[in-house]
Amino acid sequence: MIGRRLSRGGRPGLIGTAARTAVIAGTATSVSSRVAARHQQATAPEPPPAPAPQPAPAAPAAAPNDQTLAQLERLVELRQSGMLTDDEFTAAKQRFLTS
Repeated sequence: MIGRRLSRGGRPGLIGTAARTAVIAGTATSVSSRVAARHQQATAPEPPPAPAPQPAPAAPAAAPNDQTLAQLERLVELRQSGMLTDDEFTAAKQRFLTS
């Protein structure tokens, strides 16, 4: 009997139990992550539809006069110096061209 190994009765040892627990925990985490991702994808709001393209602006009826050209040049200078934003420049330009 000396030299015979004591039998555990088919039960895993400490390392076997730790390994089994790690596999189970890893599998549960993986499945949980996939379920959460699918749920988030299913409940995500749809992106808003793209806005319709704007029609091209109508061409001015008459050629601009010297005063209008001078005002447009002044607007360009203000935009280049940073005093006007691009939106403000476009709005002011439209006012001069349609008047």
